[in-house]
Amino acid sequence: MQTGIMSRSRPRIKIYFISVLVFAVLLSGGLTVIAKWTYWKGVDDILERGNVRLDLYVNYLKGTLEKYESLPELLAIDDKLLHALLNPHEKTRIATLNKYLETINKVSDTLDTYLLNKDGLTIAASNWNEPRPFIGRNFSYRPYFKEAMKGHLGRYFALGTTSAKRGYYFAYPVYKNKEIAGAVVIKIGVDLVERKWAQEEESYLVTDPDGVIFITTNTSWRYKTLHPLADQVLERIRETKRYPHEQFAPLSDKILTVSPDYQVLEIAKESGGGARRFIKQSQYMPQAGWHVHILTETKGLKRKVLAVSVIAGSGFMVLYIIAMLLYQRQYRLEELNRIEQKAREALRDANEQLETRVHDRTKKLTEANILLKKEILDRKKAEIKLKRTRRELVHAAKLAVLGQMSAGINHELNQPLAAIRSYADNAKKFLEKDRLEEVCYNLDQIAELTERMAQIGVQLKLFSRKSGDRIVVVTLQSVVDGALEILNPAIKKAKVDMTISIVPQNVKVKGNHVLLQQVLVNLVTNAIQALEEQEQKRITIDCRVTDDRVRISVQDNGPGVLPKELKNIFEPFFTTKKSGQGLGLGLTISSRIVKSFGGTLEYIEQPDGARFEFSLEQVV
Repeated sequence: MQTGIMSRSRPRIKIYFISVLVFAVLLSGGLTVIAKWTYWKGVDDILERGNVRLDLYVNYLKGTLEKYESLPELLAIDDKLLHALLNPHEKTRIATLNKYLETINKVSDTLDTYLLNKDGLTIAASNWNEPRPFIGRNFSYRPYFKEAMKGHLGRYFALGTTSAKRGYYFAYPVYKNKEIAGAVVIKIGVDLVERKWAQEEESYLVTDPDGVIFITTNTSWRYKTLHPLADQVLERIRETKRYPHEQFAPLSDKILTVSPDYQVLEIAKESGGGARRFIKQSQYMPQAGWHVHILTETKGLKRKVLAVSVIAGSGFMVLYIIAMLLYQRQYRLEELNRIEQKAREALRDANEQLETRVHDRTKKLTEANILLKKEILDRKKAEIKLKRTRRELVHAAKLAVLGQMSAGINHELNQPLAAIRSYADNAKKFLEKDRLEEVCYNLDQIAELTERMAQIGVQLKLFSRKSGDRIVVVTLQSVVDGALEILNPAIKKAKVDMTISIVPQNVKVKGNHVLLQQVLVNLVTNAIQALEEQEQKRITIDCRVTDDRVRISVQDNGPGVLPKELKNIFEPFFTTKKSGQGLGLGLTISSRIVKSFGGTLEYIEQPDGARFEFSLEQVV
């Protein structure tokens, strides 16, 4: 028996050994093909994404330059500049021009603006009051000045010889009777361009016609070159003082791949310890003579290739294991057939027991499901009743507020009615005397008064109607204005000094216009009633944006809330007001309304007065 088992196991061991060798060869070849395909697919994705971002970056640079290129031409036609060039020794005129250029510089957001005579000497400059002004300095060696003296718009990028700041220069000639008397120059900064386009795995850089990197999102690459510079190029850069005190070291001396669409570079790490590999894409800007490049590090691509290889290898391994298990299963079928009969009988008994248990369990689950559905239905009905009750309670509270303010509202309407009656009587008398101008004036006053009454009516109608729970985008200013329109009679009657602060003024929030108005009306009404005994009555409504949330507070200079009352102020029917001034529901309703908008109404302790505050989600 033992000999038979060993004789059957030898062929199986041989088959297993051969299958392992074949699998290892296929796995190695398959992973190589997958890794290469993943790498080149990743390169294509990087190139496609890089071309899109490169177009965006180039268009952004073009837009930045085009924004300023017409400014020196506009300045050149100003008579102040020509008069200064013709009379450079008039100190008063030059001082006035310096201040004028300083104003132009601030308004246009440029670094410097200055005026050169035809010899390149600076006559006036926007930095006249700085420690090292341009006035008296000669810039005739700059290429932008030479181009301007030829009658063209001069363009040039360089470091400032005085300020040592990077900038792009525009220069345009100032004419006197078709003769060039000098040139006006503006200098714009490029620091914002670098900060705006900084990316974690991508680096942007711009090279001048000589191949020097002067704009880059990687500051350690600044003033390096993409290739070694010739001696005559270095001499020309020194003559124009374009980059003083720079060594122009090559960024990379190892180009691994050269293609019409991209290059693969190896760039040494600043801290040492190896090099990083980048894919470089380039685009030419003919207007400025620049080359714009985007360098994408391949570290992420390598990780992707490794991850795909690991996943593919794991998949192949799983398939191999499954195949071996299937083979093993097929081999075991003969042995399993011998015990199948006994297992079938045992399985039949177990199956009958299992069916009985499943039937009992199914019955219990069905009964539990019916009870659960009934409970869900009951809870939905209770929720509907709760929402209906809450809406009725909110509506009742609004009507109670309107009832408390009815005397003030009546006074607010009676005044315009009395004025309308007086204007109408006067108009009749003026009409009898044929004084049409006075009649028209009285009719205009009547129209304004009726419009005012109509606005009061509209606000009361909006406030008193039943509102739904729908949350929308509302302008906070309109909510505050509507609440104050409703409360205006009560505010005037109580002689309260209202202060409203909404920053920014057009801020929008998520909420319900009528319900938010209800919250403000409740809080301001409470504040007015709390100020009855105060000689100086002040209420402040403050709305400010903090971390994408709009914080809204209502503060008064009244006696505040006693410590023993703090834990109960948001409880239903709790009130500290005099009899007839409220039901004790205002703060409870307001708290629930704010909570439905995703906020919390809180009482903020103050040394003087009471402050209630809540926050809502800002909508940009």
